[in-house]
Amino acid sequence: MLELESLHAGQAASADITAMSFDAHLLDLAMAQASLGIWQCKLDSNILRWSSGVYDLFGIERGTPLIRDLTITHYADHSRAAMEEARARAIETAGEFTLDAEIIRADGQQRWMRLTAKVQLLNGRPDRLFGTKQDITKDRLLIDRIRHLAETDAMTGLANRASIQARLDNPQGISALLLIDLDGFKAVNDTHGHVAGDACLREVARRLRAVCSDVPLVGRLGGDEFVVVLHAEHRPEAAERLARQITEIMQQPFEYADTRIALGASVGMAFRLEEPSEELFRRADQALYAAKAAGRGTSRTFRAALDQAS
Repeated sequence: MLELESLHAGQAASADITAMSFDAHLLDLAMAQASLGIWQCKLDSNILRWSSGVYDLFGIERGTPLIRDLTITHYADHSRAAMEEARARAIETAGEFTLDAEIIRADGQQRWMRLTAKVQLLNGRPDRLFGTKQDITKDRLLIDRIRHLAETDAMTGLANRASIQARLDNPQGISALLLIDLDGFKAVNDTHGHVAGDACLREVARRLRAVCSDVPLVGRLGGDEFVVVLHAEHRPEAAERLARQITEIMQQPFEYADTRIALGASVGMAFRLEEPSEELFRRADQALYAAKAAGRGTSRTFRAALDQAS
């Protein structure tokens, strides 16, 4: 009888182990499907434990001994700094945090992960951190793509009007604003058609990017109007030299379907002191009007702000 009971007990224990193994297998599959892994770190020793999913996320062979000082080198600098700050704050407050971090896998691939962490106490003192790490690269790329589309002019690939306005609404670090208006663009559309006009706009954008390689923003307001925003490192003489370069490069003929198209550009520029962005834009527009009145194909500067700075 005892043997039978022992046999039944052994069978039950075996069944429990099998069920536990099956549950663990399902959990592992589910986490793999979600690109998710579990981790923990003992705070007194910095000993790490990772599930398979975290090893896979970092591109490190499963079972490789983990040294925290080495694993955190896989974080991009900005993400590592943010993670260490959030970690210290969580330990200090016995709290938790969630952080989206950029990492560089062992094979050099750039990935994004969502890190969650919670402090567990032992005898009232922080004992370990534990949480999850999930690959969110696809979601991040999709968000970046949506943001890019929302901020970019579809025709030229430059910043669009909304993006320009957002930058001007936060004028910290802006030293000058250049407004650019093409000369003779309406005649291009009337003579060669809108397809040719669109090709010219794309070429204008390419030329602007070429001569404005070190500026924080180059954008298209709409139609044949463009904007260049300069940062504080640009001195007035450098800004005026850039304005001249823009007018000169736009005087070079545009090629379309074996046809040479003549265009040009007028540039109005205003320097920023402390006035709001609306006033900066108004002054640059006045300077642009003066450039048009001077015969087009030239640049003019709104002098008041520059004279006041001098």
